[in-house]
Amino acid sequence: MGTGRRPTLRQVADLAGVSHQTVSRYFRPNSGLLPETADRVKAAIDALGYRPNLAARAMRTRRSGMLAVLLPGWVGPERTVAAACEEARSSGYRVEIVIDLDEGPVSLSVRVEDLLASGQIEGVLSISPMDPAISSLPGVVVQVDQYDHRLRAVDAVADDQATMVEVVRKLSELGHRDLLHIAGPQDWPSARLRLAGYLEACERFGLRSHGEPSGHWHPETGRQAIEALLDETPVTAVVAASDHIGVGVLGAAHRRGWAVPGRLSVTGWDDLLLARYSAPALSTVAVDRETAGRHAMRRLIAAVEGRPEPETPTAPLTRIEFRESTAPPENNGA
Repeated sequence: MGTGRRPTLRQVADLAGVSHQTVSRYFRPNSGLLPETADRVKAAIDALGYRPNLAARAMRTRRSGMLAVLLPGWVGPERTVAAACEEARSSGYRVEIVIDLDEGPVSLSVRVEDLLASGQIEGVLSISPMDPAISSLPGVVVQVDQYDHRLRAVDAVADDQATMVEVVRKLSELGHRDLLHIAGPQDWPSARLRLAGYLEACERFGLRSHGEPSGHWHPETGRQAIEALLDETPVTAVVAASDHIGVGVLGAAHRRGWAVPGRLSVTGWDDLLLARYSAPALSTVAVDRETAGRHAMRRLIAAVEGRPEPETPTAPLTRIEFRESTAPPENNGA
């Protein structure tokens, strides 16, 4: 150690007590290694910090070993991306991060098509939804939070509609009867499902909705919606489709002199780190983005390597966290 030289495959083999051919097999799909042998090889790889020589593998197999993760131009889901990249690298793949400043599904679909047509990328993981009208692309593509055309989950995704019903139910139990939903872009399935859950809950619990304006996943969307409310609005709770939108709501409410949670209660979605430290701390839906990111990357790698899809995680991916920005309305019980 300390030579600065990259660990070799033979060093891994020596440490694991196996042949170098066995270590090579470890990096192949369906290696056929006994579990205890695979565990020894993995322990040696981790101890030495070994990474396969992808350039040599590409020459030998005519594969690039390169995957791409496509992000929209807005501030992206860092935890999802970090988990997906870690999963790819642990499986011997390099990852290229591509940011498309136009977050529309059609633009993203064209960008994915260009990436795959280049011949340098074996598969693409898209953090954003793509145009559903584009049914075939020249390569392997997996989307995070993927739904079919009937909005049924086909991946490890949060149950957005049912979770939103629970968020509104909790607000109802606090005494709120007049609500506003600030929705995300409606070309995103998750935004449409959250809106559907909100409307379902309002009908189920006998609540009054005073609008469902929509816009980008950006604080400006929240700011504009709050500034459009009349001074005498009966709205006592704002249900934002994301923490970014929710932070915009908090800022606009402050500028109007509306106390949160006194005059307005506010909820978001995503459990962004900064939203926990806002004043007041934003109530939200915490989403297990790490599990979703790892599972999506496993699906992509399995498709690239021609293996069956991995089993979908069964544990719930959402948890409702009511914090300082929600309370009973000021006139509750009046």
